[in-house]
Amino acid sequence: MSADGAIDWDLPDPFTMEIRVAADDTDRLGHANNVVYVRWLEEVSWAHIASLGMTWDLHERTGRAMAITRTEIDYLGAANTGDHLVLGTWITGFDGRLRSSRQFQLVRPADGKTLARAISTHACVNLETQRPARAPQAFRDILAAAVVARGQGLRVD
Repeated sequence: MSADGAIDWDLPDPFTMEIRVAADDTDRLGHANNVVYVRWLEEVSWAHIASLGMTWDLHERTGRAMAITRTEIDYLGAANTGDHLVLGTWITGFDGRLRSSRQFQLVRPADGKTLARAISTHACVNLETQRPARAPQAFRDILAAAVVARGQGLRVD
């Protein structure tokens, strides 16, 4: 955390989602389960693109969606029941045709600790055939406008 108490984000201006770790989110080790982290990444991704205008209605009208092709997560610290977390995300790449990438940072504001960093890659698919398909113009416009320069990219503390 910075001196003024603000979160020290890896990239500027993240789209964020507040999280309160529930008892059901934890595993036998007593901390948030790895599967729960993946769920949080998916939830913030959908919320982010919807906020940019890439709503499910647009997906259905165009017959296209961005499907995850790869996710890489670095778990840097444990989240426990009751922890308040903030998950930030950025669209960090788009090739203008088919593929996009996204970066994530999960922070516990109480101590400023980054608990996880992740990156994911996506490919546009036809909703009917589930096969790769060129992104429609509406997707291209939204994704291109949202790309944040990755800078140093994924950091591991």
